Amino acid sequence: MTTTPKTTREGVAFAELRQDVAAIIGDIGYCTMTTVDRHGRPRSRVLIAVWELDHEVPVGWLGTFPTPVKVEHLAHNPHVTTSYWSPSQDVVAVDSVAAWTDDPDVSRHVWELYRRGSPAGCGYDPARFWRGPDDPGFRVLRLDPWRIQVLRGRDLARGVPARIWRGEERP
Repeated sequence: MTTTPKTTREGVAFAELRQDVAAIIGDIGYCTMTTVDRHGRPRSRVLIAVWELDHEVPVGWLGTFPTPVKVEHLAHNPHVTTSYWSPSQDVVAVDSVAAWTDDPDVSRHVWELYRRGSPAGCGYDPARFWRGPDDPGFRVLRLDPWRIQVLRGRDLARGVPARIWRGEERP
């Protein structure tokens, strides 16, 4: 008999979600990232973010082109949602605060996370798009989650609610 962790208003510990988050993200790879413009209108795009999940508080990274829409949206409102979904109804939704970083060491670190996959199965060779981590077109967004929701399709079918981790919420 499997017991389901109780989800409270405060949520569950990230350690209780880590394995499912890594498995779902690694299996799906692509997510939609939604930002909001200055008029409150959402905009979604499909991309691949990499994640460091071995911490008490997970951290996400996005190696990306700094498109005008993305730059403007994040300057106005740094809150983003990355959402992963599979046909088996496995879902991970990560609400984060995004911030650009220009630290060359971070860029090299993120480049390597993409190359080796983080979590396993999620990543690609960024050299397909950029010359290297110091390419001016390769910009890095740090994603600091404040809420992660996980739901396995098998749990949905049994009426088991989503499990939610909550970190420090920031305005």
